[in-house]
Amino acid sequence: MASIASQPSERPPHLIGWLLGILLLRLAFAAAVPLVPDEAYYWTWSRQLAGGYFDHPPVIAWLIAGGTALLGDTPLGVRLLPNVASTLATAAIAWTADVLAGPRAARFALLAFAAMPVAAVGMILATPDAPLLLGIAWTLCCVTHALSHPVRSPSATRWWVGAGLAIGVAMASKFTAVLVPIGLTLTILAVPALRPRLREPGPWLAVAVASVVMVPVLLWNASHDWIAFRFQLGHGLGGGAKESLLQRELNLLGGQALLVTPLLFGLLLGALGRAVRDEPRRRALAGVALFCLAFFVFSATRKNVEANWPAIAWVPAVALMAAARPGARTVWERRALLLAAALSALLLAHVVRPLVALPGSRDPVNQAHGWSDLTAAVEAQRSALAASTPSDVVGPSTAPLVAANRYQDAAMLAFHLPGHPEIPSLNLGGRANQYDLWPGAPDRLTVGGTMLLVLELPRDGGAPPAIAALTAVFPSITPGDTVALTRDGRTVARRQLWTLTGWTGTWPARP
Repeated sequence: MASIASQPSERPPHLIGWLLGILLLRLAFAAAVPLVPDEAYYWTWSRQLAGGYFDHPPVIAWLIAGGTALLGDTPLGVRLLPNVASTLATAAIAWTADVLAGPRAARFALLAFAAMPVAAVGMILATPDAPLLLGIAWTLCCVTHALSHPVRSPSATRWWVGAGLAIGVAMASKFTAVLVPIGLTLTILAVPALRPRLREPGPWLAVAVASVVMVPVLLWNASHDWIAFRFQLGHGLGGGAKESLLQRELNLLGGQALLVTPLLFGLLLGALGRAVRDEPRRRALAGVALFCLAFFVFSATRKNVEANWPAIAWVPAVALMAAARPGARTVWERRALLLAAALSALLLAHVVRPLVALPGSRDPVNQAHGWSDLTAAVEAQRSALAASTPSDVVGPSTAPLVAANRYQDAAMLAFHLPGHPEIPSLNLGGRANQYDLWPGAPDRLTVGGTMLLVLELPRDGGAPPAIAALTAVFPSITPGDTVALTRDGRTVARRQLWTLTGWTGTWPARP
């Protein structure tokens, strides 16, 4: 059992080669795989930088903006800095394990986290989870260092300030990061050996620093009726699930076992169980992990928990699992690492070329394919419409407006069309999103104007519901070509082009 009085190394373990190798491997896949719709959606945010957005805080948009400034509007440009963030998160987890149990534990923590599908596959994508886990990993690394120094010591105070900066970045990436300081505070209050920490300046300075980091997010939300906070509360705890309580809890359990792989899942839970009876630093990390897991178990009583949400709990759990023993790994740990690496390798291979033909909606990667064919059809139809306009009335105001009804489609069209034009999303019949806060189709059309609308085909084969809503405001609506979105020759989705002309100047009301 490690002593809290022991002084940790102020230098991270020598794992630079491993980290660079992991980063280069991730970037190779990042360059080879087309963007999925959510990534394209966040890319649209990066073109209009702000202190917040409808769905999330802004850090992912700023990371994408930095990457595309370096490498252009390409999949690698979009994913560059999120992948750097993911690799730095891995480094922080390894350093935490090093502080607790030495360099062997650090190396195992690095390999275990990098091999988990949640990191090996999920963190290749440009999503808010990348900066979220970066911030949380460094928060807990700094807290572990702070708790390794005497109360009120200058070194402890510096590490607490670092923790405040890191958790501020995490909360400015995704609001679920707030579970970490809540869990840490409750653990400090519950563990007598940790309570003196609340009488030193460090934790309170951490709160102040994190609050300063969050100022742009708070100001943006205050000027937008706290819309992101309200959306995320409803998204996570809104209720209305169709599945039974038992099914939702089983979905949560199964999703976590798959994302971290079954053997590592068991080892992580075992490590948390041992850590709650261990020395104070480990109890602090275990308290954070268990509080986060408990929250998502409660969230599943309200609605389905998305599989990636509880990933924040595995950040401290991996460090604790690796630090459970400083020496050679057990046979089960080695097997767990090999199984995780093998499953992640299979998933990565499937991302590049599908190993199993899953339905389009069941495989998120399917949704990244076929957009070049669709945008070619859009360009051809737009050119035909422009050519049919009388020469004496041609001008910017008469050019057909390209639009979509779903925010995912609007983002993908904007990314793939030449020149990356701004494509409005009508959101008729869909959930509210960032496009509701930007100028929409009515702001871009002129009376009598034409709109080229890209719509998903209904499963029943009838006209899309959006067409019925738009009939009242466009006297002429003509169905156009249907385009198959394909992956390796297999149709994964279909879109249809519709030409709407003669806009009346009004717009259908939304619920």
